[in-house]
Order: sequence, then structure tokens, then C-alpha cells
Amino acid sequence: MNDATSRTAAKRTAPSQDDARFTLPRTSIDRVEADGTHVFYRAAGEASAPVVLLLHGFPTSSFMFRELITRLASDYRVIAPDLPGFGFTEVPSERQYSYTFDHLAATIDAFTQALKIDRYAIYVFDYGAPIGFRLAMAHPERVTAIVSQNGNAYEEGLGEAWGPIRKYWGSPTAENRDILRQSILTAGGTRWQYTHGVANPEIVPPESYTLDTALLERPGNKEIQLDLFLDYASNVKLYPKFQEYFRRSKPPLLAIWGKNDPFFVPEGAEAFRKDIPRAKVQFLDTGHFALETHVVEIASAMKDFLAANGVRHQSGESTAAR
Repeated sequence: MNDATSRTAAKRTAPSQDDARFTLPRTSIDRVEADGTHVFYRAAGEASAPVVLLLHGFPTSSFMFRELITRLASDYRVIAPDLPGFGFTEVPSERQYSYTFDHLAATIDAFTQALKIDRYAIYVFDYGAPIGFRLAMAHPERVTAIVSQNGNAYEEGLGEAWGPIRKYWGSPTAENRDILRQSILTAGGTRWQYTHGVANPEIVPPESYTLDTALLERPGNKEIQLDLFLDYASNVKLYPKFQEYFRRSKPPLLAIWGKNDPFFVPEGAEAFRKDIPRAKVQFLDTGHFALETHVVEIASAMKDFLAANGVRHQSGESTAAR
């Protein structure tokens, strides 16, 4: 083989940068003004694809979806905002924002309107669940499907780890508030949430809980989190309303659950079947932050579930039109 032939063969066989085998959908980051806040969000996928809205929980941000987004974006328009008080969403001081779950839901509702999203499936985790369920109750026609990953809506789903916070609900004293500050809002407390229930805690990427810890340490942020701990009681009071929505609207629902979660226990996943008999329930041998250890399994289950319930491209058009 002469030099010219060798160069031709190399050119023919070398992978192109545009070769689909060697590329992943690009995740963009952006901000949009909504409800007087500057909401930071990550997005990927074709603008015409069905939308999947990812709603994170405590004490994390859209960063928790970093690996899930790329696995879904070939089939969906995936959008993951940071809630006010979390991640990189900015709330101007003059906004005088009150950190309650009603207000977080109102901001995310405004966020979807700012992006002109009027149909979406929702992935709800932890705090994202009572926010997403509020959106679904207010706009049932917009929600095409629900994926709940350790996102609770039933009393039986609340584990023993809620004990100190329940005590705070019953007696919101400075002493009980400080107990939570010293026990949960610490580097060790955050790492424990990520690693408890994981067979090998060393496989949990340290950047996850390290970033969360750094953001919790911002001036004033711990007070925000303590306010939300107290207001979580409002979600428990709404559980019957959430359940009424499930019975009335019967949204397609996948509960995919880290079964070793000390906060939201497996009974919470099973309970969805009381109100949505066709709900699909799947357990994973991991803890609260299941995406850190089982993102491949979760992405695969989501794709199968969404496709089976008609949330997919058809002839180049989205079945969940924006």
C-alpha cells in the first residue's frame, strides 16, 4: 500500500466529529426571568420533541440530572431548572421572596410559561414531588406522565429519618431549628444523604455532595433551608389533595425508587397503586439519590415507560406538543 492509498484509507475509516456514534446531545445552560427570579436551567434535545421537566430536591440542583439529561435527550426535550434557594437560580433581594412550597411551585409554573412549555412529562424527586404535584393539580391537561423517583405523596412513605423535622413542625423553637442546622445542614449530613443505603458508598461521585455542601454554605442559605423544612408540613397536609388528583386524572405514573432511602420508604412507592391501579412500581437496591448509582437503569425504565404511554415522536412531530 503506497502513501496515497494509506491516507485515503485512514480518511475513510477515521471517525468524523459528526459521526453519531461518537457524539452525545449537547446540554446547554441558560437563565430566564420568571416570577421575579432569574431561573438557571439545563436543557438538551430537539425543540420539537416531547418535553420532560426534571424537578430536583433537597439539597441539590439540576446538577443531579447531569447524566440523565444526555441519556434522554436523543428522544426528548429535557429541561431541568434550579429551584429558588438552590443551585444557580438567583433571587434578587428586592423580590423579598418567601421560601414556601407554594411559592416554589408558582415560580416553576411561571418558568414553564416563560419557556412556552404547555405540555410536559415530569420527573419528580424529593422536594420536586410536592412542587410537581401542585403543577399537575393546577394544570392536569399539561402533564403527559409522571416519573416519581423517591418523590412522596403518602403518609406511609415518610421514613423514620423525618423524626427531627416532625419535631420541628410540632414545636418550631429556636432550639429545634438549631438541632436541624447542626445535624442536617452540614457536610457530613449531606454526604450521608448520598451514601446511606448504597452498597459501596465509595462509588458515589464526590462532586455531587461536595457541590451541594458548598452551595449550602452561602450566606443566608441555611435559613432558607430551615424555612423549607418547616413548610414541608404544608405538603403533608396536601397529600389528600394530591391523591384526589391521582384518582381523578389517572396520569401514567412510574414510581422508581431507591428502596434503602431512609426518608421516603418503599411503602410510599407502593401507595401510588391505591389511586392509580396501573401505576408501575420498580425498586432499585440503592438509597435516596438513586441517579448517582443507577442512572442507566432509570433512563432505560423512563424511556420504556414514556414510549409505552405515547410520549414520543411520531412522524417527526411531538405527541406532547409545546
